[in-house]
Formats: sequence, structure tokens, C-alpha cells
Amino acid sequence: MRGGPDGNERLTAASAAVLFFMLAAEGVTILSIRQLISVHVFIGMLLVPPVALKLASTTWRFARYYRGARPYREKGPPLLPLRLLAPVVVASTVAVFVTGIALLVQGPGRGLVLGLHKASFVVWFVATGVHVLAYLSRVPRLAVADWRTGASAVPGSLARRSLLAGAVTAGAILAVSTVQYAGPWLHWHG
Repeated sequence: MRGGPDGNERLTAASAAVLFFMLAAEGVTILSIRQLISVHVFIGMLLVPPVALKLASTTWRFARYYRGARPYREKGPPLLPLRLLAPVVVASTVAVFVTGIALLVQGPGRGLVLGLHKASFVVWFVATGVHVLAYLSRVPRLAVADWRTGASAVPGSLARRSLLAGAVTAGAILAVSTVQYAGPWLHWHG
């Protein structure tokens, strides 16, 4: 990735900032899920590409660091507690999205998938909450770094902005094309 660890950090932070606001909106739908199921599904599908981008950028850093790339080794790893938490954040994120998509495919019912979706959300909420709090002070500065004029030059700014815009656009296309699958859930009285 152009820009090395600094560029990677900017991409990770920018995708995290976008996710923060989208996830907050998704959280609001949970408060009245029966009435807002279509919105919940729409935002959930909108989130898929930006989540994939964030997972890709953090996986890139992980791989570069542990394969011994000098710039990434010099930058250093995250704090040990955050490294230990990372697999829980990743696994629960994947579980929430996989089970959510499976629920759209499966349709309403009191099945194992619905229980797994709820359980993975609880684990995700706690693990990701700790993760967000740990990085909250750094993200705003890094998230806007590639969008400010006169910002310190880190190669790949256009590519990072394009990746983020592309992920949001892909999410919008995915959300518009799949929100119809929320229909069966509108009339479910489980």
C-alpha cells in the first residue's frame, strides 16, 4: 500500500470514522427494531463494504508487521491488550454480518441463526466498544488528514480517498438492491 504504515493508519482511521456514524445509525434502529427493520437491513448492508475495507486495512498492517516489513516494525504494534482483543473484534464482526445476511436469506423465524446474531452482537458490542474507546482520541485527526489541504504529504492520498468513497458507494448499491429482502420480517410476530 502506498504511504506505508502512515497511509495505512490514515485509511484505517478514515474507515473507522465512517463506520462510527453508520454504526450509530444502525444502533438507533435496534431501539425499535420491529418498526425500523427495513432501515436496519438497509444500514446493515450499507455497512458491509466499509467494514470489509476496515478489516482489510487492519489485516494489511497485521501481515506487514508480522512478516517483518521494516517500516511497520519501526512503527510498532498496537498495545498488547488491543492485540489480544483484536481477534474477538474481528470474529464477532464477521459473525454479526454473516448471521445478519443469513437471516435475510433464511427469512423470519426463531432459529439458531437469530440467536447467533443476537449473541454475536452482544460480544461485538462489548469488544468493539473497548476498541473504539482505545482509539477515539486519535481517529478524528487521522481520519481527516487525507482530506485537508496542506496536510502532511503521505503518498497515496487519492487512492485512500477513492477506496473509502468506493466502499461507501458499493455499500449504497448493495443496500438499495437488498433492502427488499426485509419484507418478510415486516410482518413477523416472533
